[in-house]
Amino acid sequence: MASLDLTASAAEITRAVCDVPSVSGDETHLADLIEQALSGCAHLDVLRIGDTIVARTNLGRAQRVAIAGHIDTVPINANLPTQKRTEDGEPILWGRGTVDMKAGLAVQLKLAAELTEPRVDLTWMWYDHEEVSSDLNGLNRLSQSHPELFAADFAILGEPTRGQVEGGCNGTLRAVVRTFGVRAHSARAWVGENAIHAAAPILARLAEYRPRTVRVDGLDYREGLNAVRITGGVAGNVIPDLCEVEVNFRYAPDKSMAQAENVVRSAFEGFEVEITDLAPGARPGLDAPLAQEFLAAIGATPYPKYGWTDVARFSALGVPAVNYGPGDPLLAHHDEERVPIAQIVAVENGLRAWLT
Repeated sequence: MASLDLTASAAEITRAVCDVPSVSGDETHLADLIEQALSGCAHLDVLRIGDTIVARTNLGRAQRVAIAGHIDTVPINANLPTQKRTEDGEPILWGRGTVDMKAGLAVQLKLAAELTEPRVDLTWMWYDHEEVSSDLNGLNRLSQSHPELFAADFAILGEPTRGQVEGGCNGTLRAVVRTFGVRAHSARAWVGENAIHAAAPILARLAEYRPRTVRVDGLDYREGLNAVRITGGVAGNVIPDLCEVEVNFRYAPDKSMAQAENVVRSAFEGFEVEITDLAPGARPGLDAPLAQEFLAAIGATPYPKYGWTDVARFSALGVPAVNYGPGDPLLAHHDEERVPIAQIVAVENGLRAWLT
């Protein structure tokens, strides 16, 4: 693609950006196209940092809103190029990225180009490496190198929500729980100690765990503690001396990261526990005046966000943030990823009405 036409419909832009492969680590071409498409917008100050693009209005408005979205996808699996199909009599776009989250990206790009006189100042952020580890995340890097760009009264992240508003998000923690043994020939197992067998109490505790549902600022967040990977053993005739169970704790935003870590360490008391990844949750922030105005303008009933999203980065900086975008999150990363065109239009209309 030689250029990106932001005068096209949001659905057509969705198809265009989806057909530019941008698996995490390969976002440069799409970032080039976005930067080029916005460079002629006189009302925007455009800044590029790596493959993250920031576009800002500076109209002297009393309030500022940040609107963000990531430009990368998970790996393609025979689901590009994008196709226009019909499902239950309604037109849809099928293909990698249509849900997570290039439909939301397309809406944002179109509005960024067209809204020359928004009622609030706007900071648009489109960033790379969201689908991989947080240390690579473009929004995370931007918050560290240019925290001043995050100054805002309210933020919206375009993650898929079926066009609903999802406030805040759960926090997430990953840990490796280890057991140890003694290697021996499997024909003489009594000489050794089997580390995999020793992991049985870990799995039993996980099976017995009952997730909490926690009400935070009027929304109910459901927690979860689950094994997501188990490894052990070196050969088919050797008693294993090490077993590792990786667990993922999704915790409600009433907890701090330290409290979440205490929950996991307490759950596996007696075992070696290594925390390998930890990200905070985000409270809904729906009591913020701009959040209330936003909900009223689009006629939305807020829901909790169970998965972790980058709204937590805004929340950590004191900016209330919500998730709002087209696409069913249950289809994110799915090989049959697809989005109704009507949802793309509805989200565009909702944001446009509120911002003007």
